[in-house]
Amino acid sequence: MSIMPEELRGQAAGLVESFADKGKVIATAESCTGGMIAAGLTDIAGASSVLDRGFVTYSNAAKTEMIGVPTALIEAHGAVSEAVARAMAEGALAASRADVALSVTGIAGPGGGSVAKPVGLVHLALASRRGTTHRMERFGDVGRAEVRLQTVALAYAMLGEWLAAQEPAATGP
Repeated sequence: MSIMPEELRGQAAGLVESFADKGKVIATAESCTGGMIAAGLTDIAGASSVLDRGFVTYSNAAKTEMIGVPTALIEAHGAVSEAVARAMAEGALAASRADVALSVTGIAGPGGGSVAKPVGLVHLALASRRGTTHRMERFGDVGRAEVRLQTVALAYAMLGEWLAAQEPAATGP
């Protein structure tokens, strides 16, 4: 039995196959998704060849202690921000053996939002040796489960886009 809806399971299966084909490895740093991105990947047989590790950094202390997000950065921008998402991805990359690290921080709801940072606001970042990219999404107040599932789908799409932009794996002589 899969923990993910069939559409997300299909995305995860495609990622596992494609990352394995290109010999690339993933790490994750997750806050509002609580490990769902990594869990969806590990739902697929063969994921051990492409998922190095996943950090569930739900608290600010975990972000700092596990992946080195500076406390001052969190205090200056808030945990749900582009700056923190970027630092999470970069920290996960540095603390792993991965080629790419994807992070997510957001407000899944139902509470915790504000005018500046409403429920459904999510920041994702993807870090590799070539740099870090960021994406912000406002899913709206569609319910906690839906925000989290849509975030996983977006994370998988970002990983797929990153992989498609990579050089093909080296082949033998």
